[in-house]
Amino acid sequence: MRIIVITEPCFLPGEADAVASLLDAGAWRVHLRKPGADENDMRRLLAGIPERYRNAISLHDCHGLAVQYGVGGVHVNSRNPGPPERYEGLVSCSCHSLSEVSYGKGRFDYMFLSPVFDSISKKGYGSRFSMGELKDAAMKGIVDDKVFALGGVSPDNIGLVREAGFGGAAVLGSVWGQYSEDGDAVALVRRLESLLR
Repeated sequence: MRIIVITEPCFLPGEADAVASLLDAGAWRVHLRKPGADENDMRRLLAGIPERYRNAISLHDCHGLAVQYGVGGVHVNSRNPGPPERYEGLVSCSCHSLSEVSYGKGRFDYMFLSPVFDSISKKGYGSRFSMGELKDAAMKGIVDDKVFALGGVSPDNIGLVREAGFGGAAVLGSVWGQYSEDGDAVALVRRLESLLR
């Protein structure tokens, strides 16, 4: 199982260094999700991330920068419904139902399914799936190694992600909340990785 970290929507102090540290600590990918960010802000963040890490980055916004900065992935959404021209990296998307996941099979390199648990970063955004539904979806091949659990994933419930047949977990609140408090997102990623083994 693999861990994907999604950034906070706002820009954080030392974020480029934190992204590199998260990847060093074992995160498979880091998704830069900055809705409303302008290209200059995104350029600054990307320029601060050492080139050797950029293949493990996915952009949710400013997709046009992906080719220029050698970014390894783009995440399609309502703001950016497709990858840029001549882009050859990974393409991912978010799904909020098992039927959306079924529809996305073969169209995307991997997908997020959310909210699997009650969200940490979005208050009032509760789980939409029972463990029974998720295990059944795994037996049918809907949930597999190309589907990542998103929403409320923490060290306390990450074992359930494995049980449900996901390829890994995408985390946001449990990592950046820790970073905001003490600047140590890396320790939590290591804890999550150790629970996945």
